[in-house]
Parts: sequence; C-alpha cells; structure tokens
Amino acid sequence: MHLRYFCLNTTEGKDKGKGDNDGRYQFKNFFPCAKDCGTFVPFSRIRPVLPHSASIPKLSPQADSEQLSPGDRVTYFTSDKCRHGMVVDVQEKDGQHIVRISTDTDENGKRGGEIEVPLQLVAKGEVPAEPDRMDVDTSPVEPDTDDLYMDLSVNSVVQVSLGTGNSYGIIRWIGTLPGRQETMAGLELEEENGVSDGTFKKERFFTCPPRRALFVKLGSCSPDSRFQSTSANHSERMLKLEGTERETEHHTGRMENVPPISTEQVNQILIGRMKGIQGHCNSCYMDAALFSLFSCSSVLDSMLFKSTEPQDAPIQKTLLYDIVNPLRSKGFVEGRHIMKLRQQLQKHGYSHSFTTDEKDPEEFLTVIMHHILALDPLLKLSAGGKVQESYCYQIFLDQNHSLVLPTVQQLLEHSFYSAGLKLAEVPSCLILQMPRFGKKFKMFDKIIPSLELDVTDLLSEGPQQCMLCGKLAQEECTDCFKDPLFSQTGFKIFCKTCSSQVHSHPQRHSHQPAPLEIPVGYLGRGVPQTLTRDKLELFAVLCIETSHYVSFIKHGPNSQDWIFFDSMADRQGERDGFNIPEVHACPEVGTYLEMSPAELAGQVPRDMKGVAKRLFCDAYMYLYQSTSMCLYR
Repeated sequence: MHLRYFCLNTTEGKDKGKGDNDGRYQFKNFFPCAKDCGTFVPFSRIRPVLPHSASIPKLSPQADSEQLSPGDRVTYFTSDKCRHGMVVDVQEKDGQHIVRISTDTDENGKRGGEIEVPLQLVAKGEVPAEPDRMDVDTSPVEPDTDDLYMDLSVNSVVQVSLGTGNSYGIIRWIGTLPGRQETMAGLELEEENGVSDGTFKKERFFTCPPRRALFVKLGSCSPDSRFQSTSANHSERMLKLEGTERETEHHTGRMENVPPISTEQVNQILIGRMKGIQGHCNSCYMDAALFSLFSCSSVLDSMLFKSTEPQDAPIQKTLLYDIVNPLRSKGFVEGRHIMKLRQQLQKHGYSHSFTTDEKDPEEFLTVIMHHILALDPLLKLSAGGKVQESYCYQIFLDQNHSLVLPTVQQLLEHSFYSAGLKLAEVPSCLILQMPRFGKKFKMFDKIIPSLELDVTDLLSEGPQQCMLCGKLAQEECTDCFKDPLFSQTGFKIFCKTCSSQVHSHPQRHSHQPAPLEIPVGYLGRGVPQTLTRDKLELFAVLCIETSHYVSFIKHGPNSQDWIFFDSMADRQGERDGFNIPEVHACPEVGTYLEMSPAELAGQVPRDMKGVAKRLFCDAYMYLYQSTSMCLYR
C-alpha cells in the first residue's frame, strides 16, 4: 500500500533540533537539513499555522481559487482534523476566498454534509488519513463504508446533506468521473442547490436545468427520508415488504393495510415533486385512477383483502403491497411497480397492449374489479322492474335537454330521467363518467362539481318527500321534470294536494303524473318529519386533456381542501420512459366553487387561476363515496 508522507524541516523556532534525522530515510536523501532537524510524518497530521487575521492579505481574483473547480476532490482542515470532500463552489467573502465543500463525513461521523472553508485550508486532491506508524506493510485496510450503496440505482429518489440542510433529488447517472476511482452519482436536485446542468469539468453526463446537477459519492446518498414512515419499525417493515414479511404473510394468510392519507397528513406525505405515482409509458390512465381511488379514500379497500382465485392473488398482492401501501406510507410509487401490474394484467390475457398502449380508466377498473378480483358490482339500477348491475355509470342526455352550465347533480338526474332509471340501493361508491362525444369532444364547456350528491329521490324504494311541502310524496310527474317553470333540481314528486295545485296551471293540463310506490309501513302515516336524506360525498375527479389523464382529490371538509396530481408533470426529466410525478395543493378550486353560477359562467377558461380550468372544463370521471361505508373516517 502506498502512503503519502510529508517531510518537515524544523531548523527554525523553538522546535529546532527536535527531529530525528537530517532529511534521509532508509539511506535515501529526500531533502537537506541540519542533524536532528528533519522528520517524516503522515500528511494528515500536518496543520497550517494561521497568521493573525489582520495580517492575511486580500486575495486577488487571480488567486489559487482558479485552480479549484466544482467537482474537484479536496482535502481540508477543520477543528484540528483532516477531512475530505468535493468542491461545490468557490466564492469571495469579506476579501478572502471561501470554498464550499460537500463533505464525505462531518465532525460527528455522519455521511454527507456541506461546509465552508477558507481557501488556505484546502488542498487539491485527496490524501488518506494514515496511521502514525511507518510500517505500512502491517497497516490493515479498513473497509470503505461509503461504498455501501443500499440498493441505490439510476432514478432512485435520494437525499444528501448540504450546508442549508437536506437536499432531495433523483439519481440521473452512476459511474466514475475522470481522475476518480470511487463510484459517483450525478443528482438532479429538486431546487437550485447544484453547480451545473449535468456537466462535470465541461463533459456532459446527463441533462437537467441549470444549477440542479450535483456530483457526489454514491455512498453519500441515502434514500429520501420523506418516503420513509415516521415509525422506524414501520419503515423497516416497508423496506422488507418484498422479502421476508411477504413470505410470512403468504404462509399465515395475513394481509396488512395502511390507512389512507388524512387531511392532516397530506402536506407531510403527499405534496411535492416525485410524489404520487410515477408515470411510465402511457400509464397516466392507470396512475390517475389508482391515485384517485386509494390515496385518501378507503371506500374500495375491500377489494384489497377479499378472497381471490390462486391465479389472481399475485395481482392483488401487487396492488396492495407495491402500490397502495407505498402510496399511503411514503406518498410515492415507482413506475416499475405500475409496469409490473400492467405486465400481470397482460399476462392474464385481458389485453395484449396493457404494457404499451393508453387505455380508458373505466376499462382498467372493470378488468380489476370484475374480471380479476370479482368484486360485487358497485351499482344496482332499477329499470322496468328489473335490476341491472355495473361498476361505472355513463351519463347520457337526450337531445332536448336545456342544460347550459350543469352541476353533476343535474346531469345525473337528467340521465336517470331520460333512461327511466332508479337506484335499487344506495351505492358505497358511485363512479360517474361525464357526457362526452369521445375523449376529445365535450358536451359542456364547464361542469360544476357537486360536492354532495343527494340520491334520495333517485331510489326506487323508500319514502320520499313532496318537493313543495315536505309531506309524503304520492305522485311523480316526468313532464314537470323538463318544465322550464321549475327551477329546482331533482325529480318532480308531489303529495296529492300539491300535485293538484301544480297541474291546475293551463300549461300543465296535458301532464300525466304517475303514482309512486309507497312502502306499506308508511301508508296512512305520512313521511317522518326527520327523514334522512341519502347523500354521497365527492372524493376524486379524473380529468383528461389531449389524451392525458390527471387527478383532483377532495381530501377534507373545507372548500380549499383540494390537491392536484399529475404522474407526468415533468416529462423533460424523463429517462428510460419514466417521468417525474408531482402533487400540489390547489386551493384556487374552492374560490370558483364559491361563485354563483352566473359568475362561474363568465369565467374565461384560459384565465382561470392555477389548475382550476382543468377541473371545471376537462372532467372525465367523478368519484363519490358513502361515508358510512368507508373503512376509515
């Protein structure tokens, strides 16, 4: 092993004569000096003698700082210790040059970090910290713990410690740099804390925005702690999920669940770049659907745990362990896990293009819920005395509708009226597809989200209230439903008295009200004064624009409690087909929801703030849930 030693001449000052040679070692002359004035010591034991600060001259722009450039390996001295690191930047402060260094280890022995050191305490190149002995043949070689890479690879989400705190980024390149032997990582940082746009000493290794690239030892990187659970035990369990514990669960039959993300946890877990589900190869339809269903809602968690056929169990496990649990615990799902699910679906023979082509969300959901997991149909519709079952409901309107700026409530009621449909029971989850002429053509410029759907009057059974007086309804008039004189939404149902009064109007003489079926228990008793209304709450909206799906999540009770998810938010950062996903808050949606219909109608889509335009103008699918049927509330 070759070690570097420094030769000292102690012919001056109080240390004169305290050496042990005259500049020779093992009969070889290295430098001349007086007897007992020379000594050989490891370079790491050498410290510069700093003059008084007043005597330090100001450095000129042509000082030795020009010899150091970002990315250079250096040895520096601090707290009487010799340490190593890499130059991040060289700056002039208060008349002297300061070198900002990304450290290999800090004073506490922790990997990574950043420090500012005066130029005169920095030496270019890396000198190992050798032991005091010169018997180098017997010195043991210590293992380099910096080379324990913890399974990090290109596209891994990592963090490094800098002077301003932790910086987060994505590994874009791994390899060796010119003049270096250790394995290095090229990071694309989330913020402008880097030193280049992916170049190192004028050679390009990857491409990213300016001041976003940073080259560090791979061993200085660690997995992004934001994706780790706050519980150490839980983090360890999630990291081992694909190994030992998954085997244990296979033998014991135990299936573990992570609760959906609550409103209080959204900012901590979900918000930011590299959050949500990573887009990969036309997967946005699946990314948006899965994020909508499972990030903040548990209404369909039953599909994750129900008994399945042996050939379908791997798909269920992928959905639970590789997608839903990481999404809820870390706020992030890697694109490879979505591809794994797509490959499994394709292998089952449901489509030969699941891994390559774009699909519709409803097609994917039907395959998963019906064909794979055999989930009971979410929707039971009553028509002509017969019950029809489905998982999604496509809203259709007749050509004579008069809607201009409809709410989702109005669209659903008009569609049910046109088709002569009723709900056989209140659904736990109602998935509504908005009326469109294909994916590219919309029937309405804007649709107003209904934060609640009142389905009481859409039920085929149960007592109903007269829309005018609140008494037990006995008649329903479909002709009144499209009567422009009625401004109220909802089916037009009346008690006998109100029906007579309404139809006494000359324009309604031709109407033909029909009797309602009244439950036997309510005949002669009237409707209870406190009749419970059956309502569903909105929890997600899928939108589409130019064949790209995104998702809005309503995660709390306030009108501003909205987040927006795009699995391909940064396509310029794409590598090997993977994109950078992003989740961010969009409270501006609440501002528009509080507007009157007249105000909202006057809003020019391109001038709407933030992403609100996409929600109001590009809605493709609305997801509602019954709060009484969610596993977690």
